[in-house]
Amino acid sequence: MPVASNAECVEKLRDYLRTLKPEARAMLVAELERGVLRGDEAANDFVLQELRRAIRAAGQPVKRIGDAARLFFAPIEPFLVDDGADHGRIGRIARISLEPMWEWIRRDLMPAEAKALADDINRALLDDDQVKAELLTRALQERAVQRIRETVAKIGGDEKARRRLAVQVGTQRALDDLHTLTRILEVRDMLADLARRLPSQIRTFDRDPIDQVKAMLDAAAQHKPDIDPARKADILLFGLVLVMGRLTAPWQLVGIATRAAESDDAARVAETPYAVAVAIVLGEIECQVGELRAEIKAHRPVNSLLRNIHDAARTLRTEMDLSVESPWGRQLAAVRTEVSNLLKAEIESTPGRVRRLLRPRPLDDVGYGALDAIDVGDAETLIELVGACRTYASELAVNEVTMRTWSELQQYLETSTKVLLDALRHAGEDDRPFRQSQVDAAIRFCKAVLGADYAAVLAKAAEIAAQGGALERRSARA
Repeated sequence: MPVASNAECVEKLRDYLRTLKPEARAMLVAELERGVLRGDEAANDFVLQELRRAIRAAGQPVKRIGDAARLFFAPIEPFLVDDGADHGRIGRIARISLEPMWEWIRRDLMPAEAKALADDINRALLDDDQVKAELLTRALQERAVQRIRETVAKIGGDEKARRRLAVQVGTQRALDDLHTLTRILEVRDMLADLARRLPSQIRTFDRDPIDQVKAMLDAAAQHKPDIDPARKADILLFGLVLVMGRLTAPWQLVGIATRAAESDDAARVAETPYAVAVAIVLGEIECQVGELRAEIKAHRPVNSLLRNIHDAARTLRTEMDLSVESPWGRQLAAVRTEVSNLLKAEIESTPGRVRRLLRPRPLDDVGYGALDAIDVGDAETLIELVGACRTYASELAVNEVTMRTWSELQQYLETSTKVLLDALRHAGEDDRPFRQSQVDAAIRFCKAVLGADYAAVLAKAAEIAAQGGALERRSARA
């Protein structure tokens, strides 16, 4: 009897876990996580990973038992981003920064207290005593906040000490991350209550929804008459981040700032506590520009990013009267300039990339094989980028270069395809794969530039040219 391989066993296990009912998955996850807390990590880790993967695929919410670190950072969850540690989003912490911060708390900040409380939390979780686990977690959070504040205060303006602390914490924005962490934990109860009262999704954010959300934010910020102004500002800041997460588009958040000021004048908006909403949106746009740069460098499609940046910039410019002299106006102008410079370089290079792939080549310059599929795909991505820029050209300040490049592509493709078809028709055994790959690439490019109908006609013409060439060669041999 044949013995199943490891891969077959793994696949059978995955199939079995996928067939479990949601209730069974939840019970199994809870039991396995208790096993991890007891130290049975090696035996349970793979099954847990596969279970969690099946749960995510099914969109099934499952309460996780977790451990002390997960409970400690639970209030931070709505403010985490999956960006690099050097991101610039206001009121956010990169998810990858949590582990280094936790290790620093356990190793350097308060090792004895952190270990004792973490052990107590894990024991409470093992006993399924959620109330005790939450009380212990709160105690751990409060002590950590106190110690972090004391540590940062001792450093003061000592730049050398600040750098040393940043190295110890081990994140690129160590001091900013610690500052954000303590500010969230200090107002976690108000934020949790606000999160419960906010709608899960705010589809439209016009006058009435804005007034309702603003009333919730004002009530949260003024829950105590003598609340510290800094904490009130933090409740508004992180409350606005919570609201942004419920909106259809992040830049809709600007509406609450203009509503609070009862004006679209940037100077009047800047005088209100809700001015931070504009800063949050501008920070989001700047991070999206960073993503755009990375995606362009990786030769990946950026249509959705372009649309988001375009819509965000247009919303800011239409919802607010941003003079070029205002700080926000200068910041937005700098963003548009950066986007324009990024796009211009790519747009201007597109015709040259297309010509290099489709240019007629003599037989001794063809060689064997076909065009490189990666080169063709990169050129097609560039063409799609230029096409997308046509839609957003004005707001992204690339109108002239986009129109000129698109016209150049149209003219080149309309005039070059006949030469490619003739080359395919007269191709021999050695160069036919290459000639065919050029025509195939031209069909893909034409579909993006000249439309699907034009590409379909070209594909039919290419089929006839290939068949005609084959008939001619057979006749010549006969």
